[in-house]
Amino acid sequence: MSDPTEDSGDHWFEPLADHMGDAYLKYSFTRGTNQEVEFLVDALELSPGDRVLDVGCGPGRHAYGLAERGIGVVGVDISQTFVDLANADAPEGATFERADARTLAFDQEFDAAISLCQGAFGLAGGPGADAEALDPDAVVLAGIARALKPGGRAAVSAFSSYFQVRFLEDHDSFDAAKGVNREKTVVRDVPGAELEANLWTSCFTPRELRLLSARVGLTAENIWSVSPGAYGRNEPTVDSHEFLLVARK
Repeated sequence: MSDPTEDSGDHWFEPLADHMGDAYLKYSFTRGTNQEVEFLVDALELSPGDRVLDVGCGPGRHAYGLAERGIGVVGVDISQTFVDLANADAPEGATFERADARTLAFDQEFDAAISLCQGAFGLAGGPGADAEALDPDAVVLAGIARALKPGGRAAVSAFSSYFQVRFLEDHDSFDAAKGVNREKTVVRDVPGAELEANLWTSCFTPRELRLLSARVGLTAENIWSVSPGAYGRNEPTVDSHEFLLVARK
């Protein structure tokens, strides 16, 4: 059977998003959105009236939470399906548009930016990646940095290389040279119909996140170990799924 993610137009993730649609919000990792938003508001020192860029916003779950707190949000995603879902019931102050995180056109327009749960940062290392790039995800982080006003902060989550290698599963294949994990999986739509798929996720160490931040003009202020729905100020460990980078321009 051919894999639809091998030939998917602008980005390999698009056909997966088209298939999942609203079912994306049924996955367990989305259930802690409110806790994550509360933590981000505090960590990024956000206030009503601030403007936030949500890169890889999906159907808009974090953007909704921020807008409901009086924070203006522009959400961008490669998937038109997700953008349409986000716009369908968007709260006041939240707008959504289709954009490729690798070619962001914003320039010093936002007080803060987020890219969470591998919605954009972390997805650039799969098919179509720039083979000559030092790190394909650097262009995503560079676009985020460019979008920030001087002094603005970014919060970016990233899969942990330590965890991925330590707990590698049978359906995973980790490319040690590139730091990219390929997971063979199945995604489902709302009625439950399955689609076989590959997920390519770039993985990082805290040191790599600090170096990558510096390369694009950001200063890494904190890197914490986090899990979906359990964001906190926890020192990095080898046992946590993700790291959360908070960096200032």
